[in-house]
Formats: sequence, C-alpha cells, structure tokens
Amino acid sequence: MTDDPRGALADFLRTRRTRIRPQDVGLEPGPRRRVAGLRREELALLAGVSSDYYQRMEQGRDVRPSDQVLDAIAGALNFSAEETRHLHSLAAAARTPARPARAYPPEEVPETTLRLLRATASPALVVGRFLDMLAWNPLAGALLGAFTELPRAERNLLALLLHPEADRTCPERAATVAELTAMLRAQVAAEPGHPRAVELVGELAVRSTEFATLWARHDVEDTTRGRMRVQHPLVGELNLDWDAYPMPGAPGPVLVVYTAEPGGPDHERLQLLSGLLDTPGRPATSV
Repeated sequence: MTDDPRGALADFLRTRRTRIRPQDVGLEPGPRRRVAGLRREELALLAGVSSDYYQRMEQGRDVRPSDQVLDAIAGALNFSAEETRHLHSLAAAARTPARPARAYPPEEVPETTLRLLRATASPALVVGRFLDMLAWNPLAGALLGAFTELPRAERNLLALLLHPEADRTCPERAATVAELTAMLRAQVAAEPGHPRAVELVGELAVRSTEFATLWARHDVEDTTRGRMRVQHPLVGELNLDWDAYPMPGAPGPVLVVYTAEPGGPDHERLQLLSGLLDTPGRPATSV
C-alpha cells in the first residue's frame, strides 16, 4: 500500500475520477452510460492533456507530469487544496528514483515539551506523524481511557478507535475514524517508505475491514482543529474542541490540546474529571 509511489498516484486519480459525475463538470451523462464517474478521455479533455498520457498515469507507468499538468487535472476534478497538495506529493514521490532504505530515528518528545504538558490544565498529548501517542498529561489519560497500559506499538489513536468497544465511549467514532484515516493517508504520502507507516497501514488493513475500505478511498485531510464528543464513564458526555500545534523543529509530532467553553457544562464536567484523578500532580508521561 505504501511501497509503490506510481501505483499510489494511479489509485488516487482513479478513485477521484470515478466519483465525479459528468453533470458536475458541465458534461451530458448520456442515456447509455455504463461507467461510474468520468471516462478517462473526458477527464483528459477537461484537463487539456492527451488521453494516452492520462491513461498512462492511471496505469502507473513511468510518466513525469509537470506541476501545470497536475494543477490542470486537479482543476478538472474539482480538487480541494488538500487534495491538490496530496496529488503533487504523490507525483513527486513517483518521480523520485528508488533509494536504499535509510534509518529513521525514533520520534522523541523534548523535555521542554513535557514541562509544557505538566503545566497545562487542559487535557493535552503529543501525537506522532502517524497518530502514535508519544506523551500525555494525566487529564488526557483520564479523558481518553486506559491507553497508557497498552504496549507502545498499540498506543495509536486510529488503532484505538478501530476497536469494537470504541463506539461506547466515542459516539461519533465512525466519522472520527474516517477523518483520522484521511490524515494518515496524507502523512504516508509525505514519507511513503517510513517503516512505521508500512507496519501500521499493513496491520490495520489486515485487522479491520473498515480501515481497508476507507484506505482504498484515498481521502486526504490536513486537519488542525476539530470537535470531539466523548461519553465518559465517570462524568458523562463531554463535547470538547481540539487544536493541533506543530512542534518546534522538523515536521512530525504535534501537540493536541482539548478545551471547553469556560463556564459551560462541558467545562464543569472536565473540571470534575480533573478533581477525580488519583494523583493530580503526577508528571506527564512519555513513551
């Protein structure tokens, strides 16, 4: 799923082409249309490229489209800004010659960031580029459950939400899984050969048909804020806003902080949860 950049580019284009209806781009569908979405030649015409050239792109052959061609295809398919960036990333990977495997240093959380987690009154955690949970403060641990007791390889936000019991604590689990899968897809495209990406995608695809179906859709997102609803066993329902802040230095881990509107019922329940911690002064945890 992650080792063939040309195949990833071809799959992404194919899934997007078959989702666009002819009438969405000003074409008449016709009474005897048998294909879903646009035909290859129709998309090539809209993008201003030859039908043969575009067909070779969808076949995963050795083509090296320019940025202008990619932008034209993105425009013809009504791509969002995120989808356009993803298309360029896939094309760049497809153009890059295969390189020998290299070592990837483990993702680490600086001591200064751990201090920030200790000083933060809101639930906060550090999430790696592939959604692994690297560090958290006690309130985040109390909010998100007993993930701290899991082996390191299983401390992954997406893997946790794919668990059958996650529906009980996350009422909007399916939508969140789809969003996280799209975020993971964007990260994997940026580093297709990363061993953690290969390992995680392979394991999730074998273990979960839900993930395999979502992964095959090739959706991409670069979400930096959102809203989470949790059904907590101790304090009831919590509706929290979350924001992701890039860490200083190289791209990768982000700091995710959950907050509630001051004075509202969610804020009161969050304060109650904080008061229920056995050892509220214990330090932030890092794996």
